[in-house]
Amino acid sequence: QVQLVESGGGLVQPGGSLKLSCAASGRISSINTMNWYRQAPGRQRELVASITSDGTTNYADSAKGRFTISRDNAKNTVSLQMNSLRPEDTAVYYCNADVSIWSTRTNYWGQGTQVTVSS
Repeated sequence: QVQLVESGGGLVQPGGSLKLSCAASGRISSINTMNWYRQAPGRQRELVASITSDGTTNYADSAKGRFTISRDNAKNTVSLQMNSLRPEDTAVYYCNADVSIWSTRTNYWGQGTQVTVSS
């Protein structure tokens, strides 16, 4: 079994910064793509940023230039540095990972961490 545990959410003023972290644990052979999603009240869950095992990144238009995704393959962690936060960034942020256990690939989700941007 694999677990993803997020940390780093909280309340921040507009223009502020937060760094989210996610650690994967369990019987992991390798982790392929790692992603950050978010879901605001009344809205669908959306992809914010992704990073492949070789470090290739992809961002939603709303995150480009403000957010940076990174990972540590040795520690099975992924982070999301969020700068210049806006009220519309308020959401529950979820870590997601495509994990290989031997020859089986499974998608896992974290429990989510709340980010609130408000003055």
